[in-house]
Amino acid sequence: MNSGYSPGHPWYYLLGGAVLMPRAILEQTRASGYRGCSAAAIEEADRLAEPKRSASLRALQRRFYDDLQRDLSRYRACVRNLRAYRQNSIGPDQPAQCEGVHVAISLKHNHLVNDFAHLVWLDELMTRQGDLFGDLI
Repeated sequence: MNSGYSPGHPWYYLLGGAVLMPRAILEQTRASGYRGCSAAAIEEADRLAEPKRSASLRALQRRFYDDLQRDLSRYRACVRNLRAYRQNSIGPDQPAQCEGVHVAISLKHNHLVNDFAHLVWLDELMTRQGDLFGDLI
C-alpha cells in the first residue's frame, strides 16, 4: 500500500499503513544517512581531544541507548493501541481525520528514527581514534 505518506506521518497509519518493526526502522535510518536531531551535540563531542572525546561520546551513547529503550517500550504500546483501534473502528463511516492513536505512533516512530540515527553515528565515531593532542599543535 502506497499512501504517499511516510511512517513518520499520522496519515500513513490512518490510511492503513503497515506498522514497521524496530529492525526495519533501524535499517531505513541507517540507509538514509540521517544523523539525528542531536547531531550538533555529537559533532561537538567528536571535536574534543582524547580522552574527553571518548568519554563524551560514551556518555551520549548511554543517554541515547536509554532513550531508545524507553521509546521502544512506548512504541510497542502504541502498536498495541493502533491494532485495537483498527479492530474496533474499521468501517465505511470511518472519519478521515487523525486520532490520537495515529499521532502517537507516528511521533514514536520519529523518536526511534532519531535514537537509531544517534546510535549508528556514535558507533561509527567510536571506532575511530580521536586526536590525542587536540588543538595543541
